[in-house]
Amino acid sequence: MLFRFSLYGFLKNQRYFEHFLLLAFREKGVSYFLYGLLIGFREICTNIFEIPSGAVADLYGRRRAMIFSFCAYITSFAIFAVSESILMLFCGMFFFGLGDAFRTGTHKAMIFDWLRQQGRSDEKTKIYGFTRSWSQMGSAVSVLIAGALVFYRGNFTDIFWFSIIPYLFNIINFFGYPAKLDGDRQNEFSLKAVSHLLGNALKQSVQFSPLRRLVFEGMGFEGMYKASKDFLQPILKNTAVALPILIALDESKRTALLVLGVYFVLFLLASFASRNSHRVSDWRGGDEGAAQFMWWIDLALFALLIPALWFGWYPAIIALFVGLALLQNFWRPGLISRFDAQSTPEMGATILSIESQSKSLAMIILAPLLGWLVDTVGNFSPVGIVGTCIAVAILLAYHSELDVNPKHNP
Repeated sequence: MLFRFSLYGFLKNQRYFEHFLLLAFREKGVSYFLYGLLIGFREICTNIFEIPSGAVADLYGRRRAMIFSFCAYITSFAIFAVSESILMLFCGMFFFGLGDAFRTGTHKAMIFDWLRQQGRSDEKTKIYGFTRSWSQMGSAVSVLIAGALVFYRGNFTDIFWFSIIPYLFNIINFFGYPAKLDGDRQNEFSLKAVSHLLGNALKQSVQFSPLRRLVFEGMGFEGMYKASKDFLQPILKNTAVALPILIALDESKRTALLVLGVYFVLFLLASFASRNSHRVSDWRGGDEGAAQFMWWIDLALFALLIPALWFGWYPAIIALFVGLALLQNFWRPGLISRFDAQSTPEMGATILSIESQSKSLAMIILAPLLGWLVDTVGNFSPVGIVGTCIAVAILLAYHSELDVNPKHNP
């Protein structure tokens, strides 16, 4: 099963358009603010279906939920490929958000359920980090293929069509998952049963303070990273234009080569970080201690981004964005493990869907905000400013908790 779990992540990240999405939309005349609105709309769609999808998966079959998710993704890729209007872009984002809603949380719950069945629950951070490392390896391979496609075909449309192929293979992969990973599903749909499970999970998330704190941490860390990471694409384009080499190539080909090189290294480092995230937890005495340590690094990276983005120090900017990606992959397995530790087996996918929904809520706010600020200011420095403010707020919350409970050892 570890092979199938890893294969899922590898194939899932064969999104050849992902590393050029903002650039592709910019070519269509989309402003940074409108791009933020598109991302926010996608997250709204995910938010609407997120928790109900997790409850449906827990009750009626996680494999079915995953297959439906990937069918929605394939639909969105096809729409992006043929889109010629803003309305169609929003339509594509709707199906993409629907796919995210039925995927996030569900597959993680299947992994953790399998670990419980194998008596290996104490390996959550290590195993999830291992499977996630293969997702990042998939991203590394994906950017090589995407860069080659853009370089040789000279357009962004084809990469949407090519992204459909690995997603079809992943649907085939799901048919090899054992039925016992579906959980104790029911045979007939019951809105009452879904509502009951959903209500219990939401009540637990609001009333149980450790889980509530995790939700806010996830919103700050994951939401900010996801909302800001795509700004690396125009920065790489600006860097490619300014490079005194390869001037014989046109702008799109120079950009493709730089994107290929930077993202390939980024994803290789991310794979290493994800696979070794458990070592940080071991070093810091647990997932809580590791999380607080990484918040300090997050603060330093975003603070350094402010002058780098303001003055256009492109090599430093690229290095700092790579550092944020590396940090996020050290962070993510520990966060998921912390969420799973605060949930029950029968609500596994639902609780993890709440985690994903909270991240979506943060992106609904942050993506348009960052886009508007960048359009208004005329440079990308607001990314560093907003990220710094969020990190400071979370660290102050940690400090306040220690003042209230001096015996607490995060």
